[in-house]
Formats: sequence, structure tokens, C-alpha cells
Amino acid sequence: MDWLVRMNNVLDYIEEKLDKEIDYKEIARVACCSEFHFSRIFSSITGISLSEYIRRRRLTLAAFELQKSDRRIIDIAMKYGYESADSFARAFQKTHGIKPSECRLKGKSLKAFPKLSFQLSIKGDTEMEYRIEKLEFEIRLIGKSKPVKTSRAFKTIPTLWSTAKKEGLMQQLINMSWENPKCSLEGILGVCGKEAAIKDEEFNYFMGVRYHDEAPEEMETLIIPPSTWAVFPNIVEAWKRLYSEWVPTSGYELADLPCIECYYPPGHKPRHELWVPIIPK
Repeated sequence: MDWLVRMNNVLDYIEEKLDKEIDYKEIARVACCSEFHFSRIFSSITGISLSEYIRRRRLTLAAFELQKSDRRIIDIAMKYGYESADSFARAFQKTHGIKPSECRLKGKSLKAFPKLSFQLSIKGDTEMEYRIEKLEFEIRLIGKSKPVKTSRAFKTIPTLWSTAKKEGLMQQLINMSWENPKCSLEGILGVCGKEAAIKDEEFNYFMGVRYHDEAPEEMETLIIPPSTWAVFPNIVEAWKRLYSEWVPTSGYELADLPCIECYYPPGHKPRHELWVPIIPK
């Protein structure tokens, strides 16, 4: 399928560039999606961030080269993107458990991280409920944002909401929301990234509401342009299956906009939904 071909083309591109500079914008171009969305796709499917995968592959090749050649450690370090022998030694020891100089001793154990390959697992035993929403107006949100590491997002985001509840932010958002609904995107919103083209290791998670009056001084404003959305009930389940099951077979591409987690007021069914920006292929 086109989606699988593009994802594996990205892995081929990375493999060819492990001893050179890797252009993250080129990765996104090969994948035919934004840097932000590719980062989410990659970490969701593999369980690690893109940068961590690249780091592991580089250190795997560096270990092979240390064992098979007499090249200086600093030369190998620079070949795989490290500016000094010290930074290379720290990364190498963190991954392999030994110093680069010890790598050449017989009997030393190392860790090899092989090149990944994307494959489509055909399940079909559990349907994915969704609907398409086309919002032909600008969405104005106010709230607060916090940086989140992509690799720890599923652990960090619940903690952010817990803190927001303790500090009163959640109640403040509740008090400002659920008034004069203009569309079904109403409630407490968690926006995954204020912009699409951000670093793969981290994104800003925005906690806010749709609001049209003047924003309080301590809050930020986020504007999302008119767009089309695929909407899924049950946020946790939707995140798990979105990239590996729905996107490859849907006939849609992810748009260059952030995804939105929507938490509805008491008594609403479903309790929460994931809004995913899309465009037709």
C-alpha cells in the first residue's frame, strides 16, 4: 500500500544518511506528511521517538566499525554526528554499557538495534467507529500549553491534567466552556502541538477551550483555520489504532494541523473524542 511504501522509504532514507546529516523536513516529504505528524506516527507504532531510533542505529553501526577497524574513536564519533569524543563516549556507554575503547576487547557484550521495517497487520475483528466533521470557520482557543516529550506523551499528559485540576486551571476552563456551542467541538480540549512543524522529540500540549470573549492575561490564544476532521470516540483506543489501522486504509492523509483531544461535560456520550485533521488523498 502507498502508506507502507512511504514509511519504508523513510527508513531507507535514514539508513543511507546515518553517517551524514539527516534532514527532518526531507523525512516528512518522503512520508508525505508534516514533521509533527510523522513524529507521532513513528513513535505511536514503534514505541520510541524518531531521534532515538536514529541514535540507536548510529551507535549500532559505530560499534560494528570500532570492532572491525583501527580508526580513531574521534573519527568514528564525528562520522556518526558527535562533535566530541566525550559526547560520543557518554552516548555509547548509555546504549552499550561499556566505553568505546572497551568495544575492541574480546568477549565484550554489545547491543545491536536492527533497521526497522513497517508491515501492515490485517486484523478486522474490531471495527473503528468514526465520523467526518467539516468546520468551515476558524476555531479560536484559549488556555495554557506545556512541553511534552513525544516518547512519554501517554504518561505525561494525564499528569498535566491532574496538575491542572489541583491548581484550579481545569475549573477555570470549565467555567468558560460549554456556552453557546457553535459545533460539536465543545468541552475541555487538549491540543497536541501548537503548530505542525516541530521537533520530533517534543511538542507543546495545549489545554484550553473554545472561547470568543477576551482571554485572561495569563492565558494564550491558539487559532486553528477551517478544516476537515475525522472524529473517533475513546481517545486512548483511537491513538493506539489511528496510525497503524485507520490512516493506511482510509483514503485520507493527515493535514498539517494538530490533533485535538476533546473531553465533554458530564452526561455526554461519548465522554471524550479524538479529532484528527485530514485531507483527501
